[in-house]
Amino acid sequence: MELRSHLRTTGSALKNWFIATLQDAAAVGAMWLIGLLILRVPLAFVWAIIGGACQFIPNFGPVIAVIGPALSTLFASQSDAMMHLLYVFMLYAIIAVVDGLVLQPYLMKRSNKVPIWASILAPIVLGIVIPFWGVLLAPPLLAVIYAFKRRPLPQPPPP
Repeated sequence: MELRSHLRTTGSALKNWFIATLQDAAAVGAMWLIGLLILRVPLAFVWAIIGGACQFIPNFGPVIAVIGPALSTLFASQSDAMMHLLYVFMLYAIIAVVDGLVLQPYLMKRSNKVPIWASILAPIVLGIVIPFWGVLLAPPLLAVIYAFKRRPLPQPPPP
């Protein structure tokens, strides 16, 4: 009975984390779409979908997401392609900062009741302790830890 309860708590926390990640991916995709449409980047809708999908790849996903719009901007027949490329990189930087410091911590707090300070600090600390895997595992691990923290303590059976 105890194992089933632990598995249920863990599964619920991971489900909430996944939903928060889906919401984050949709929000980042929307930011990419709006920014790329403003910059008039060719295939903006395709790059926005790829940018949102790349949110599931920690650290490298946002870098992969900027490659398509950057190349599309470079090869577009514009007289000031280099200036547009700079604007695409500025858009990438804005999205990365907003997502990393505002959006992800807010969604983790709302869906999993993880404090904002923990969702910013844990990937940094775990990234130092376990260089690649720490950053990858920090968000779902935080969701599970805080799910167990919120759970009421089991009462001993009456004598």
